[in-house]
Amino acid sequence: MWENGCDHRYLVDREPAEVARPPVEQDAPGWARAHGAVHGGTTNVEVTVAGRSSRAVVLRGLQVRVVGRQAPLAWPAFAMENGCGGSLTPRAFSVDLDMARPLARPTDGHDGERPLPAVRFPYRVSATDPEVLRVNARTVACDCQWYLELDWVSGDRLGTVRIDDGRPFRTSGLKGRPE
Repeated sequence: MWENGCDHRYLVDREPAEVARPPVEQDAPGWARAHGAVHGGTTNVEVTVAGRSSRAVVLRGLQVRVVGRQAPLAWPAFAMENGCGGSLTPRAFSVDLDMARPLARPTDGHDGERPLPAVRFPYRVSATDPEVLRVNARTVACDCQWYLELDWVSGDRLGTVRIDDGRPFRTSGLKGRPE
């Protein structure tokens, strides 16, 4: 997911002439896979969470798990800017992957017309009352592989849901990279 649907950077280990034109946001995952691209500087993850019935599910917390950390990639950066649309950030979180123990911190959002103050866990969801969580994870100093874990409880049941892309997300710093 791109920042406000219009701005993102990818690192690609190719010369510019070997890289296809930037895609629109919905085509970016395929473009990135085809080029072996890595998110540059920031990865935005959006998850819609809902219960399976009218019974409430309480979301208790969101953890960040870094499973790999090395020096940032020395690849060129490619900008995907193509004009911005409106933004909507229902429940926003910011993650600094450069921290030894990254945390998902609630941040203020915006619905396009007015600010939305940060709200801390717990959240309550059901089949008819979902929540959208948007996580903005960034790095300057590492090539990080990471995923999220969402803790929940419903009645006497509790659990943790892993949030990834079929494998850990990967984000690498951009500092000093040619663009």
